[in-house]
Amino acid sequence: MSALESKEEKARVIIRHLRENGFAAYLAGGCVRDKLLGASAKDYDVATDARPDVVSRLFEQTIAVGARFGVIIVVLDGDQFEVATFREDAPYVDGRRPSDVRFGTIEEDVRRRDFTINGMYLDPDSGRVIDLVGGMRDLRAGIIRTVGVPQERFGEDRLRMLRAIRFAARLGFIIEPATLAAIRALAHSVTVVSAERIGEELVRILTEGGAAVGVELLRDSALMQALLPEMLALEECEQPANFHPEGDVYRHTLLALSMLGRGCTETLAFGVMFHDIAKPQCRAVAGDKVTFYGHSEQGAQTASQILRRLRRPRAVEERVAYLVRHHLRLCMAPRMRQATLKRMLVEDGFKELLELSLLDALASNSHLGYYHFCRKALAALESEKAPPPRLVTGHDLIAAGVAPGPRLGEILREIEDLQLEGQLSDREQALAYLRQRLASPEPD
Repeated sequence: MSALESKEEKARVIIRHLRENGFAAYLAGGCVRDKLLGASAKDYDVATDARPDVVSRLFEQTIAVGARFGVIIVVLDGDQFEVATFREDAPYVDGRRPSDVRFGTIEEDVRRRDFTINGMYLDPDSGRVIDLVGGMRDLRAGIIRTVGVPQERFGEDRLRMLRAIRFAARLGFIIEPATLAAIRALAHSVTVVSAERIGEELVRILTEGGAAVGVELLRDSALMQALLPEMLALEECEQPANFHPEGDVYRHTLLALSMLGRGCTETLAFGVMFHDIAKPQCRAVAGDKVTFYGHSEQGAQTASQILRRLRRPRAVEERVAYLVRHHLRLCMAPRMRQATLKRMLVEDGFKELLELSLLDALASNSHLGYYHFCRKALAALESEKAPPPRLVTGHDLIAAGVAPGPRLGEILREIEDLQLEGQLSDREQALAYLRQRLASPEPD
């Protein structure tokens, strides 16, 4: 039995136990949608008419994370399952959660859900689907539609606007016109949602599949203007046709995003999205020549600012800044000294940088010579034994009369480079080189 089947079976055990005690219980929400689509479900949520206090009593291990809102986490063999009581929500006063709830019926419960495709219930024993909002119809037609009036659903929780984009991108669905119109009308208000929640949703849009579609929908829905206005400047930022036959910077970025694999890291996704983010402000024209000098360094700073605004972890910010700052460096790899090349190949994050360079090239002129060069060099390096220890240390230099400071570090690096290039192979050679180096006069 696979891990996924095991988790689904555990959800069935919970439902069976609730029913044995006289309560109605069903699988609900996203897991029903995914099961009907033949896709793997990450989580299995249960909806029931049992009250939270009853659910807590019926199961041995529970966590009352949202008991006030009718939600109890049931822990079964290490896995957590959200068990929610049928409810009707009071008004959402903070644009995030209801001010109160009233426990009720399944008919009332479905009316509070976001989209029709997420508003179905499934009896896992009989396979019967309870669909009170046309979810099956929209699932077959490939449509994202709110349950009830779109403005009301989005007014309750503005994050639902981003969720609509995510589902449309991931599933390849279209957003129903009235639902999309409501998003456009309310897009400016999405910032009432916490930056952390917005950041998490943007990560999912970029990494769950259909990143390019998601970005286009962000633009077309006006959410990009509210959240990522820097991206809009990429449109109509023209590039030299000999390097970028695909068109402007936005078109180039979109093509690169379209090649991101489902499940890619958020650092690679943001790296692709922001690698040319500073081209508009760095664009210069001299005669018939167009340049973007400094856009990598400026882009790293802009990417950091955006990710800080989205409250992404510091490690994510630093890795993305590294990718953006160095995304053109691989072009110089065939002309690098061996020591410089090897240092680059072992940098933390280099493999993602290599992936970014591939997508960047495929989205433009498709010149892949430097990519293949780096890939072969990396494979050769990885097949070697662990790098040898340094031939000389700082203590050796100090004993030879070099004072601690910048010069000591420069000489150590110089000897290490010669070692990596194979010009110095043992300690005796290194010490001889050191004596000769120290005997030579320093340049003025």
